[in-house]
Amino acid sequence: MCSIAGFAADFRDEKLIEEMNNTLSHRGDDDSGIYISEDKSKGFVHLSHNRLSILDISKDASQPFVSKCKNYVIVYNGEIYNFKEIRRELVKRGYKFVSNGDTEVLLYAYKEWGREALDRFIGMFAFCIFDRVKNILFLARDRAGVKPLYFFYDRGEFVFASEIKGILKYKNFKKAINRDVVPFYLRFGYIPSPFSIFEKLYKLPPSSFMIYNLEQKSYEISKYWDIFAFYKAKKFKEDEEKILKNLENLLIESIEYRMVSDVGVGVFLSGGYDSSTVAAILQSNRRERINTFSIGFQEKEYDESFFAREIARYLKTDHHEHVISKKELIDIALSLPFVYDEPFSDDSTIPTIALSKFTKKSVKVALSGDGGDEMFCGYSKYKALLAFSSVFSSNLKKEGLSFLSDKVSISFIKRVNSFLPERFRNRNIEDKFIKFKRALNSKNLTQMFINASSNADDSEIKKILNFEYDKDLVLEKSAFSRAKEIEDLDFLDFMMAIDYVTYLTDNSLVKVDRASMSVSLEAREPLIDHRLAEFMARVPVGLKYKNGEKKYLLKKIVYKYIPKEMLNRAKSGFTPPLLGWLRDDLNFLIDIYLSDTLLKDISIFNIEEVKKLKKALKNRERVNINLLWSVVVFAMWYDRWIRK
Repeated sequence: MCSIAGFAADFRDEKLIEEMNNTLSHRGDDDSGIYISEDKSKGFVHLSHNRLSILDISKDASQPFVSKCKNYVIVYNGEIYNFKEIRRELVKRGYKFVSNGDTEVLLYAYKEWGREALDRFIGMFAFCIFDRVKNILFLARDRAGVKPLYFFYDRGEFVFASEIKGILKYKNFKKAINRDVVPFYLRFGYIPSPFSIFEKLYKLPPSSFMIYNLEQKSYEISKYWDIFAFYKAKKFKEDEEKILKNLENLLIESIEYRMVSDVGVGVFLSGGYDSSTVAAILQSNRRERINTFSIGFQEKEYDESFFAREIARYLKTDHHEHVISKKELIDIALSLPFVYDEPFSDDSTIPTIALSKFTKKSVKVALSGDGGDEMFCGYSKYKALLAFSSVFSSNLKKEGLSFLSDKVSISFIKRVNSFLPERFRNRNIEDKFIKFKRALNSKNLTQMFINASSNADDSEIKKILNFEYDKDLVLEKSAFSRAKEIEDLDFLDFMMAIDYVTYLTDNSLVKVDRASMSVSLEAREPLIDHRLAEFMARVPVGLKYKNGEKKYLLKKIVYKYIPKEMLNRAKSGFTPPLLGWLRDDLNFLIDIYLSDTLLKDISIFNIEEVKKLKKALKNRERVNINLLWSVVVFAMWYDRWIRK
């Protein structure tokens, strides 16, 4: 796991590429290096790399890595888990290796098969290869988008890096905010591929490769894999028992592949189905105790470390547990603008960073359960939206349900929720009820799904922004625009497929990558192995969600390892007490970053509307905490990267 950065230019600037590289040193603190081409007639290619040594920790695998023939140079971030199999095939074809890791294998796989090498890789990656034979830069990103890759292009100047902060060091880059993406950010909490917060700076989309022609100074982007193709494919005809057996074998292989390492590996354990599945399968195949790690909150109603502790005790893992202190909470909150160098307001960033810091004290690599909801049908919204999708077949049904929801108060819903048995109780019922009402006020199923995934509706966003905007401009150019390609799918498959190419890629994986890499910890996500994704896309809907049971297949498997009663409880995700924090320990962020002075300088938000949110928070009235937090995070980012 590492960072990469580089640029192609008519000038040679060793100091500049070193500055770009040093800015990303948190992603790999074991080694670093730079490469600058020498052929002035073809322009200068600058490449840099910071290394977190995981596979072949010797100097033989240091980067930038230059092939023996000097015609190929690579900088690479990630892991190719099946590199040993690919290496054996390359050896048969006459290749000789000087290292024992995956970097050299990746480089020679490209030399042998070109773009088709990508089809062979099982792993997570973002890399750039300087191909001197074709005089091109070949860049690629893994299928799900685990590893990030940003690029800036303007009038023939081409720059790339693992994080935006690397590109900000480039001397000709101008920090012009892309206002078009701000409404989308306020709605969802993240900025979608291929956009970034800055004009002319983009994300290379997942499952894509880019060829930058050094002579013509132009680029072209192509897709090499598409999850939609598998959702559109014919469903499996095998019976449930056969599908379960195949799925379990895939799970075991995917998890075991992520144990390929020359350093210590642990597991993030929350006590939920996803991380418990990973830990259970790993521990069942080992005599030695695996290391598991969990985080807790001082606020007892939000603290679920007990569940992780119970699972760890049952599995007999070597469990490590940490409760976030007030000082740590404040320190991490203040670090958010640096860790996430564009506005990103997922409320679980703080505990994810805290967990990563705690885990890094013991190991260099940690497996997580991220992606399980998208893979196995785990989100509560799937169940709710399926239940109400039939209302769109009748205006009368839709109007009737909408009428009833308007008559039901949030306080009533919260009261009913409090009387439910604990395993059915929902901690964030208020937020879900608001999203449910928002979903009902939709024209069709696609819009219902998007509205149910939103943190704020159009009316709230229009009030909070002080400029006119096209609410659908970015939406129609993001992966959401592909919804029309799969509208004929079963609605459940439709929702899962869209979440895979939007929320998973641009929210969940961004959150974990930046949090873990901010402390030089490699996070691996076995549940989003592309073979698992392809398999689950072809599983009949009736087995993904059966008898009202989300994650039906995954549960059938994990209950072989862990008793059902230990896992069968209300799902809460990795939800922190954000509202309480902003009213108490983190209230100072409101005073500092939502001051009139800073808001005037930002000149994006309606100051009077922001004041209303602040007043509601202070008076303990109902407030859209997600919207308020998004504004706070934006202001913190602006203060760190634009104002200073």
